[in-house]
Amino acid sequence: MKEGIHPKYQKAVVICACGETFETGSTKKELKVEVCSRCHPFFTGSQARMVDTRGRAEKFRRKYGLK
Repeated sequence: MKEGIHPKYQKAVVICACGETFETGSTKKELKVEVCSRCHPFFTGSQARMVDTRGRAEKFRRKYGLK
């Protein structure tokens, strides 16, 4: 591998919107995510916190005046 062209790989803190934090490796020091394994419905088995994905196409169309 060539020297000096690769970004520095370091420990990173991942912060979820639910408040969960954990440490991993990345080229950035801090990563912010919306959903983690603690709050994702697939892993928790509950639908208490729904990820807002419905209406994105309609919102895009309204924003740009498309039909």
